[in-house]
Amino acid sequence: MDSGTVSGTESVRESVRESVRESVANSARDAAARKTIVITGAGSGFGALSARALARAGHTVYAAMRDTGGRNAARVAEAEAYAAEHAVDLRTVELDVLSQESADAAIATVLAEAGGPDVLVHNAGHMVTGPTEAFTPAELAAVYDTNVLGTQRVNRAALPHLRAQGHGLLLWVGSTSTRGGTPPYLAPYFAAKAAMDALAVSYAAELARFGIETTIVVPGAFTSGTNHFASGGHPSEQTVLPAYEEHYAGLMDQVAGRLAALTPPDADVSLVADAIVDVVDTPYGKRPFRVHVDPADDGSQEVSLVADRVRAEFLTRIGLADLLSPVARKGTA
Repeated sequence: MDSGTVSGTESVRESVRESVRESVANSARDAAARKTIVITGAGSGFGALSARALARAGHTVYAAMRDTGGRNAARVAEAEAYAAEHAVDLRTVELDVLSQESADAAIATVLAEAGGPDVLVHNAGHMVTGPTEAFTPAELAAVYDTNVLGTQRVNRAALPHLRAQGHGLLLWVGSTSTRGGTPPYLAPYFAAKAAMDALAVSYAAELARFGIETTIVVPGAFTSGTNHFASGGHPSEQTVLPAYEEHYAGLMDQVAGRLAALTPPDADVSLVADAIVDVVDTPYGKRPFRVHVDPADDGSQEVSLVADRVRAEFLTRIGLADLLSPVARKGTA
């Protein structure tokens, strides 16, 4: 074999080695980009859309919902069919946010099957409509239980893992009603979403030194594409309703009609899912604290900009500016 042949052979070998090294590096980058995500309330609406969008983006997604063997069995089958048709890693897991035992079991399943979650998407929620006076305290508490305490149960199940791994993302699906325009007859829901937002803001600071990021995605009023209103509850107390109907007849229809008129024709509910995917796929350390998806523009973004600026300035004034920018202790998410 002459020297030219040897030289050529070595050149080929080096080319192969370089190709292998590049392939390994690309695989490592892809693996780092892929995340294991748990999204609550993923049987329908924002949750189902986001679960599918995140799976299409290449992530392992656990669409969490309650009663997977009963009333949500059809939705489980739909998710399985979607995963097979689109060749994505979309799974379902039983999780009732009203039960700590159920939340613990769901996270344990994710840990056993996928090594644990990197991202929690707090999406589960319940809406009720009607005159505030008509709701009993127990009914108000039930709305709070789903929309606020449900997030706490899931956090208590998952945060020990996220803190131990030194990175992660809590993504909260809020509502523009927290700081924007608020029509009547939705007070229990609005109050619960405001409480959830306050909880998210406090958690953001308390988890920063564990390397856990926080983003609040804030959808506006989408009058179609979700079943919030269709599946929403109503007060069981009927005795006061006639008095309100006398002065506020047709109020909810009026509000729905005006909101629909304010919403641009191209405003699709999938915009919320797209925003969630964008946040998850944003590199660690670059994720926004709050993202508004509000085609009707009810003023929430304007107010939130002020509130979030005041929060940042106050934490800086008291020497806690580091809580505004979490730093991953082990890897990234």
